[in-house]
Amino acid sequence: MAALNKIMLIGNLTRDPQLKQLPSNSSVVEFGLAMSRKYKTASGEDREETCFVDCAAFGKQAEVIAQYCQKGKQLFVEGRLKYDSWEDKQGFGRRSKVSVVVENFQFLGSRDDARKAADPFGDSGRSAPPAPGNEPRESARSGSHAKGSEQRGRKQSAEQPFGEETMFQEADIPF
Repeated sequence: MAALNKIMLIGNLTRDPQLKQLPSNSSVVEFGLAMSRKYKTASGEDREETCFVDCAAFGKQAEVIAQYCQKGKQLFVEGRLKYDSWEDKQGFGRRSKVSVVVENFQFLGSRDDARKAADPFGDSGRSAPPAPGNEPRESARSGSHAKGSEQRGRKQSAEQPFGEETMFQEADIPF
């Protein structure tokens, strides 16, 4: 019998991610995600419903989400559903919930979207410092067309030689 447990969601974080360390020294981050659906009723009335789901990511993904995400940030999450059940401490019987275990994710929106959502009136007074090394880059082809055709087969002197590690600047990160 075939089975499939896969979910893909696009939503906004409902709270800042909470990073924790497991006893095995692995990282786990927990966060809430809200997804909205707009629709029309049979009578033509516009309606919107919102679904809230708890998510958990592990390892390096957990560290990246904790570092770059905050309440309001839009996120694409791919993962699987997990069913948890437990005995209620106040004696109200069995409790249960379904959550998402993140297997892959992608940041959506611009860098400032989450900051604006968390601080819509700009009351915090914080401003992001300029990224170091944010100078304009030279194009691979410089000069006239004749020069460009002469240089096609040769390596540009600005390129780093093979084997050296490229240092990335904050501006190089696509989110």
